[in-house]
Amino acid sequence: MELGIKYNPRGTLTPNFDMSRISWLRVGGAAEYLFQPADEEDLAAFLAALPEDVPLMPIGMGSNMIIRDGGLRGVAIKLGRGFNGITQLGSDQVIAGAAALDAHVARKAADWGIDLTFLRTIPGAIGGAMRMNAGCYGSYLADVFTAAVLITRNGQRVEIGPEEIDFHYRNSTVPEGAVITSVTLKAPNGAPEVLHQKMEDALQKRAETQPVKDLSCGSTFRNPAGYSSTGQADDTHELKAWKVIEDAGMRGATLGGAQMSEMHPNFLINTGNATAHDLESLGELVRKKVYENSQITLEWEIMRVGEPK
Repeated sequence: MELGIKYNPRGTLTPNFDMSRISWLRVGGAAEYLFQPADEEDLAAFLAALPEDVPLMPIGMGSNMIIRDGGLRGVAIKLGRGFNGITQLGSDQVIAGAAALDAHVARKAADWGIDLTFLRTIPGAIGGAMRMNAGCYGSYLADVFTAAVLITRNGQRVEIGPEEIDFHYRNSTVPEGAVITSVTLKAPNGAPEVLHQKMEDALQKRAETQPVKDLSCGSTFRNPAGYSSTGQADDTHELKAWKVIEDAGMRGATLGGAQMSEMHPNFLINTGNATAHDLESLGELVRKKVYENSQITLEWEIMRVGEPK
């Protein structure tokens, strides 16, 4: 398709881009266009010039996403070096570009004595963490969110605070088509050495219970009980997705190059040669088997986007 825009971006606009080259799971067909803006102003001008009928998909790191084998229509947007800065604001706040990796934000914040340690084991970048209200070990991005900057679908720069966004379990009300460019987080203080040790302990715990060396997006399905919009004390999750998957006999199940991890059955893995169809089909088979066994309908935590082949 022809975009028909009159703006000449300073960033990189690539037609027919093979998304498997940059997707977290190394699967997916081509995007009609991939746009990697130079900076916020470049992004805003590009979106202002982009016709409203052109589909738009911000993809971030793709760490919580299966891009289907038929690829993406319209424009996929991936933020890069112009959006990965991390700066300190006062004694207890951090401003992170949307492309800053969660782990890097956690480590930098710890250097400054700011406790964002829960981010250390979450794959992906801060923009996606905000969009999906990422969390682990009882802490969620909603707990530390102060403000964000968005570029809307029509190219307007908008600053929002907690009163302008609702966070839910693994979701938020970021407007459709808007691109998050930076997020401000506020967290308690702590001694840097204590915070770094806390992260090392979390990494060790994760390595003991999760297939950290395999290609996966982390948890595939939401826990079927104990939903919470804030990650506060009522977020108990008594019923775990991995348990109902195991009870249905799907630990280690395979389909093509896709597998439900032997180590943690709620992790969907690309063993090396999976297609997006393999991954999504195995996930749907797991949902079917779990429902047949326990009458529980699992909900995907991983986004599935794009066109089937």
